Order: sequence, then structure tokens, then C-alpha cells
Amino acid sequence: MRTAISLIFSLLVAFSGSVNAGAGDEMVAADDFRFELNIINMHEAEQYVGNPDVLFYDVNTLELWSEGFIPNAIHFFVEDWERLLPEDKNKLMIFYCANRLCNASELAAYAVMKKGYTNVRQMPDGIFGWRMSGRKVELP
Repeated sequence: MRTAISLIFSLLVAFSGSVNAGAGDEMVAADDFRFELNIINMHEAEQYVGNPDVLFYDVNTLELWSEGFIPNAIHFFVEDWERLLPEDKNKLMIFYCANRLCNASELAAYAVMKKGYTNVRQMPDGIFGWRMSGRKVELP
């Protein structure tokens, strides 16, 4: 649980630019909302599975990750997530988490866009939608 809290905090810091304590400090700068989330549906995402030029990032806990993930997806729910990013800031990157109620993949996508990545997509249906639709998953 501590790792989950640490990751969420680090994503919030990356997205907001800074997190400050004390009176009068704003948590999120107004210009941080200049990024628009680029949604991808499961059917479209499925067309990219196995494509070496596309990176899938699973932003779920290790427990959920171990139950299955999109083939070749990278487990993103780690404290040192920045090392998982490609050098090419134009590479297609697809983020997902559990389902439409989970916002971890949204936070991750925003944090990555803030770092200058331009081809970032987010799949709202997540791994639960993927599995329930009968699509193939991979186990660690």
C-alpha cells in the first residue's frame, strides 16, 4: 500500500509541477490543464498489440498486474516510472489501469505529456474491460 501511495504522490507531483504545503500555496498550476487526454478504445488499441513501435503501459498495482496484462505491456506502477519512458518523445504510448473508475492511467498519461511526449493515449476500459471482452492477456 505504501508503494501505491508513493506512486500516486509522485505522479501528482509530476503533473502539478510541485506540491506545496502551507497557507496560500496552490497545489496545481492553472496551465497544467493545457493537455487534452487522447482516448483510445479497446478495438483500436488491439490493432497495436504486438507492434514493436507501440508501448502499452499497465498502471495497475502489482497484485492486479499479476492476474494478467495486455501482451507485452510494461508495468508502470513503480516509483521509478520515468526510466520506463522511451527516448523518442513521439513514440505511441497507450496507458490503461483497471477500468473506467480508475484514474491512475489518466494521471500517468498527463505526467508523461507534461514531460513532452506527444503521442500519448489512454484506454478507459482498462484491463477489466479487456479481459471481459475475451481479449488475450499475458501473465508475468
